Amino acid sequence: MGLGLACRGLQTHSSMLLRVTPHRLGALLALVVVTLCPSRAPGHDASMSGGLFRTRDAGATWLPLNPGSFVSGALALAVSPVDPHHLLLATDTGVARSRNGGRDWVAEAPDILVGPAFAVTFDADGQHALVSGGSSIFHSDDGRWRRLRSPVGSTPARVLVAGSVRGRVYLAGRSGLYRSDDWGRSWVDVGGVLQAESASAVAVSRAHPDEVYAVVAGRCWASTDAGRHWQLRVDGLPRGGIQALALDPSDANLLWSIVADQVFRSDDQGRRWRPVGEPFPERPIVTRALAVMDRAIVMATDRGVYRSIDGGGHWALVSDNLPPHLEAGMLVRDPVDRATVYAGFALTPHEELARRAAEGGGTLSRIPLGKVARWLPFGVLVLLAAAAGVGRLARTYLAPLRSVPR
Repeated sequence: MGLGLACRGLQTHSSMLLRVTPHRLGALLALVVVTLCPSRAPGHDASMSGGLFRTRDAGATWLPLNPGSFVSGALALAVSPVDPHHLLLATDTGVARSRNGGRDWVAEAPDILVGPAFAVTFDADGQHALVSGGSSIFHSDDGRWRRLRSPVGSTPARVLVAGSVRGRVYLAGRSGLYRSDDWGRSWVDVGGVLQAESASAVAVSRAHPDEVYAVVAGRCWASTDAGRHWQLRVDGLPRGGIQALALDPSDANLLWSIVADQVFRSDDQGRRWRPVGEPFPERPIVTRALAVMDRAIVMATDRGVYRSIDGGGHWALVSDNLPPHLEAGMLVRDPVDRATVYAGFALTPHEELARRAAEGGGTLSRIPLGKVARWLPFGVLVLLAAAAGVGRLARTYLAPLRSVPR
């Protein structure tokens, strides 16, 4: 009797599975794929996830520029200094390259640049590039990528910034601040005298090749000899620590910073600072980057992108076609057009992904969300196919059991 009850129960469930006909299976699969896969059209729905966006009018309007695959985190971007249409995008799933300003993308060395990429930069000649992965620095030479030796504890890098001299690059690592004059083949420690673990921001003057600024432990340091010697420049800044630092491309002496939810400006290379405009209306807020274009100021924050069009007098959260209240982790300026700026958003913040990579978290924790989203429809297909297969087996092998005496 027990066997008969078990068989009847299995027949009941198998009969339900048999109702999934090939036509229904195809329709259901199509519905799942359409639902889960993001649209490639630049509509508002595309802004509900992380990714890369561009403005050509100082932050008034934004256009999504994501690669065709799902991108849940745009972590860093490099714009070629000799060709502003040539882009390298570091994401939570690898690196993508575009040669037409973001209209089309191709995966860059997917067999070498595996997993999240945290920092990327072009050399001054625009021919070479560096990328920081979770545990290594990679060098591109004529399109061929190879692994480089990096200072112990420096990866994943917080920042890679190329100098205005060919071959020079600065690396702000998980620990330490370093300079290379041969495009990453060797490194010199230039942060030891600052007595801090790492720099949160690095800015290099384009007008003066040896002039570099670094934010260490929330304070601004300046060097006029490529990091060999440093001077502290915080006069006029309140306590609280600098969250973001930017050079003004229109004036080599002009610097901008964010401290204690307030914009500050220096007209003499950081020697003296003064507040600009009004404090942010939503406080506290964490600012990741800022860009200034005349009286327009754009900020990337942990709540999204904020913009002021009156020199910081009033602030507004930019929500049109941008992810609302999702962390904006970067702002990158076009080297030619001052009004063109790129913003990157991430479902999982850069710092959290970097922490996981540095700690060498479990396998599941290292699977990027974008990769899961791409494989989810395939997984659903496998499950549905398995269900249909069980139904066929039930029909073939359980039919004889109906004649078993009860």
